[in-house]
Amino acid sequence: MAKKISGYINLHVPAGAANPSPPIGPALGQRGVNIMEFCKAFNAKTQEMEKNSPIPTKITVYADKSFTFEIKTSPASYMLKKAAGLKGASATPGRETIATIPVSKVQEIAEAKMADLNAVNIEGAIEIIKGTARSMGIKVEG
Repeated sequence: MAKKISGYINLHVPAGAANPSPPIGPALGQRGVNIMEFCKAFNAKTQEMEKNSPIPTKITVYADKSFTFEIKTSPASYMLKKAAGLKGASATPGRETIATIPVSKVQEIAEAKMADLNAVNIEGAIEIIKGTARSMGIKVEG
């Protein structure tokens, strides 16, 4: 028989740097989950990823206080800012272009995020990433 699900927790956790401080500790603590057990398991699973990159994580908490978690790829906005060498997005997207990146970088990001995107093929994924870039004030060349 399957375990009874008590709830879900969605967090953005830095890769390889999960610790019991907020927001992780309070979110898990109020559900009765062993915080250190989660931190150790998450850090072990993300040790190969780029340190401190934000990782969207969905934690499933069961009635017996056990848990499982699923990690996704870093957000497209984070990857685009990194590719363009930016600290943040444009204050006035659509009016102001703050950076330019080649379409080859957009394709790399689309390939990395393909599993998490709602796209049938790589061309559709590239269009989704281009749209995110436009909304941040980043121009795609090529």
